[in-house]
Amino acid sequence: MKSLRTAVIGCGGIAQTHAEVLSTQATAQVVAYADVKLERAKALAKKYGGNAYGSMEELLDREQVDVVHLCTPHPLHTPMAQLAAEHGIHVFSEKPPAVNEAQWEAFAALENSRVRIGVCFQNRYNVGTQFLKDLLAIGKPGKLLGARAFVTWYRPAEYYTDSDWRGSLSTEGGGVLMNQSVHTLDLLCYFMGRATGVDASLSNHHLQGVIEVEDTFEARVDFDGRPAVFFATTGHVTDSPVLVELVCENATLRVEEPEVTVRWKDGSVEHHSLTVPVSPTTGKSYWGSSHGICIADFYDSILTGKPFRNDIPGIRNTAELLLAAYRSARNGQA
Repeated sequence: MKSLRTAVIGCGGIAQTHAEVLSTQATAQVVAYADVKLERAKALAKKYGGNAYGSMEELLDREQVDVVHLCTPHPLHTPMAQLAAEHGIHVFSEKPPAVNEAQWEAFAALENSRVRIGVCFQNRYNVGTQFLKDLLAIGKPGKLLGARAFVTWYRPAEYYTDSDWRGSLSTEGGGVLMNQSVHTLDLLCYFMGRATGVDASLSNHHLQGVIEVEDTFEARVDFDGRPAVFFATTGHVTDSPVLVELVCENATLRVEEPEVTVRWKDGSVEHHSLTVPVSPTTGKSYWGSSHGICIADFYDSILTGKPFRNDIPGIRNTAELLLAAYRSARNGQA
């Protein structure tokens, strides 16, 4: 089996998950790490092997790599993806792919490049998500009529003040929607398709004076006549499991990973406690443990040429809804 030469760009928190996953992948050989704080790159290189660099540019000048993982602050994803594509290197980017419309236009244009572009919406691979997807595919629940989704987590002030980029509009691009709950917005699009309208609002309830971005975001999304309500906050007291509920003609389907409840129209109820596959990293239970499956699927798509579910066309609906929701919330208009 061919092993692709890989580099990790950005060596902060989420890079630890990527590095752990990649260390177990037969299809990946991590040869280098880059971070503006060189000591962080050196720490990962020491732990997993490879060379350390202080910038992506230096790394690309000195290493031959097939794939880069972008684990940098949000506004850097698009320009770094462009740089990698110019070098003929495949890109696996953390979310979000872009923080504004100009970036998204540039990121989306990479669909026409000769390299593969993938985005880490790993929750699409969660067992509960796949269970509902399969159930909908057989048609028994009937037409999907609407949905609701809730993210109630906790982030203290230190989460932002101990970071050199979180909490600032210029370096994070947004708050709870951009950073934490974009995965759940993605699941709504994964199930419902393309949004045709959104009316949203944002606020900062518990970190006023600490962060510039929102800690709470709510929206009503129209999916071509099918409504979905969305609520996300980091002002809760704990990190509760994400709740996604789909209302269909014949059943209501509810997932709080890895638990699934199906309430049929005749009153019968099914409870499914699903088994989470063994993964190189379990992640955090409240946001999913499927990084390993998602990353393995991306590498398989490169080596086999098969489609990747999180490629640019696959995540377009999510990226466009994310940006439209922020436009609505910031402008006060649907």
